[in-house]
Amino acid sequence: MPPADASLLSVETIRAAAFRLAGLAVRTPLLESPLLNAKLGGRLLAKAECLQRTGSFKFRGAYNAVSMTGGRPVVAFSSGNHAQGVAHAAELLKIRATIVMPADAPRTKIENTRAYGANVVLYDRRTEDREAIGARIALEEEAVLVRPYDDPFVMAGQGTVGLEIVEDCQARSIVPDAVLAPASGGGLIAGVATAVLDSFPSAEVMTAEPAGFDDHARSLAAGERLSHDGGVTICDALMSPRPGELTFPINRRLLAGGKVADEAAVRQAMRVAFQYLKLVVEPGGAVALASVLSGGVPIHGRTIVVVLSGGNVDAGLFAEILGQEADT
Repeated sequence: MPPADASLLSVETIRAAAFRLAGLAVRTPLLESPLLNAKLGGRLLAKAECLQRTGSFKFRGAYNAVSMTGGRPVVAFSSGNHAQGVAHAAELLKIRATIVMPADAPRTKIENTRAYGANVVLYDRRTEDREAIGARIALEEEAVLVRPYDDPFVMAGQGTVGLEIVEDCQARSIVPDAVLAPASGGGLIAGVATAVLDSFPSAEVMTAEPAGFDDHARSLAAGERLSHDGGVTICDALMSPRPGELTFPINRRLLAGGKVADEAAVRQAMRVAFQYLKLVVEPGGAVALASVLSGGVPIHGRTIVVVLSGGNVDAGLFAEILGQEADT
């Protein structure tokens, strides 16, 4: 495993990414609901990355990385949010993009990736290796492979989420007790932790994952990269098999641990986000909120920040989940 090289990701590289993203990435709001706070007995702040371009935080890292390729075509593999981020970044930069996506990815994510002008190559996630497919296409097309998390420019771009959390908290004289973000490969939480802990060193920064896919929580506890057991989860954006090779040393050094939420809690969090914050959040994007609402993170008398990382959910699934009344 590579060392946790401080030069790989720093507040300086995150600020450089923020400069490149200025005027392109949406500065998403840090929202709260007085009614929800009253129910929880604490202060819950939600970073609404579901309102970001392409519907998730992934645009930030994708654009930062694609902008550094010198105009060469790009290839990416993703279940959907990184796919859309790279496709749209390439569209803005007038670069050709090929995206390798699982055939069972949500329809809206596949359609949107194509709508941004990318060539989509579908694969069977049960029998085929997306990394091998991406590497082969990159070689054939002399393209740059933009990885979804194990890339310093991607991590720095995702870190702008944390930079904005810090700036908004400081502007409102808020000192967060804990900050949680969903984790798949670990690029978002690595960037968020780097930015947040630079200004709020006493804050606990933690991953949030769906039950059965808690490879970060288990790896952080063990001190080494472990894989999850696989299977199926409603959180399609959080199915990477293990923490990233580059991200994990950073996260092992910075994070206070990982939290886990089951599917019922994730569904409830999506309903709560809609009812109290008026936001459409996809399952994977709601898992940090789910970890708090289900009691995994104490909030009474505390201030907790959660990242709602994406909103790309099929309409039918969202309507089904909203079929029950939200209640904390």
